[in-house]
Amino acid sequence: MIARLVDGVPKRALILLGLLMAAMLVAPLLVDPYILSVLVIILYFAYTGQAWNVMMGFAGQLSLGHALYVGLGGYTAAALYVHFGIGPWAGVWVAIAISMAFGLGIGFLAFRFGIGGVYFALLTIAFAEFTRIGFDHFDWVNGSGGLFLPVEQYSVNDLPNLRGSPTMFYYILLALTAGAFLLCRWLLTGRIGYYWLAIREEPEAAQTLGINVFRYKMIAVAISAGMTALSGVFFAFYYNNLFPEQIFNISRSIELILGPIIGGVGSLFGPILGAFVLTVLAETVTEVMHALGYEIPGIKQVFYGICLLVVIIYLPHGIWPPLRKRLGLEQKP
Repeated sequence: MIARLVDGVPKRALILLGLLMAAMLVAPLLVDPYILSVLVIILYFAYTGQAWNVMMGFAGQLSLGHALYVGLGGYTAAALYVHFGIGPWAGVWVAIAISMAFGLGIGFLAFRFGIGGVYFALLTIAFAEFTRIGFDHFDWVNGSGGLFLPVEQYSVNDLPNLRGSPTMFYYILLALTAGAFLLCRWLLTGRIGYYWLAIREEPEAAQTLGINVFRYKMIAVAISAGMTALSGVFFAFYYNNLFPEQIFNISRSIELILGPIIGGVGSLFGPILGAFVLTVLAETVTEVMHALGYEIPGIKQVFYGICLLVVIIYLPHGIWPPLRKRLGLEQKP
């Protein structure tokens, strides 16, 4: 398996990846709490971006309602913990199962009846909005009033119940992001990765060659939904509160997909680079505006729009592909 993961990867790329991982491992020991919180946000968007990338970047299915799976994952694990005392490491499996079931339901409706392209994207938005409205009136999770998790003492790390310091959450999310990276690399270098590539580029031709397009689209949706649900569990136990308007909103979905788009859709490192660039620049803009004494609502969203416009015009394939070429990290044939 290890040989398959590193096959064709330039030695320089492996060295740089190892150095990056080493830097991320020691980062919490060197930075202040604010920078640590920014790093947590970067890793969160890097992980969720990688999960979305499986569906869009690998299989070519545009989802604009991916916050649906974040919300389902977070609410499921949080509700099980609050109402029944079921720990998050057990609840996460229920969360993943429910999110995958929703994803497969949406996929079945779309792919079985030939709904694709922009209409599939609209379908994902519709399901996310339906779910948001439903949870607004779902009394078991306190509806629009929000579901709150008990906040424990941060000085004691309780890993089984995901209660503890930001440093603990940082390392958990770092492990998830690294695991998602390796999983996606493993998928891409296998048969399923080549099938997805064929489906993304020419679905009719792939069908003609004997590839079961419906099956492999459904697999992509299921994997992406399950991975995204895991980030929802992290979100719930890190922030300790959930509101339907906050977690299911379409603006949340847009935030999730901006990293991969700006970093490079379909690439492995694109979602990570995009999350880093966007988060750092957005936090810088916020701090500068605060220092100047201005409080402009929605400034981050405006900034995200400007970044997206610049990338579309000047780097239509994202930042990572040309940067990879300049650094000499092109994969060997």
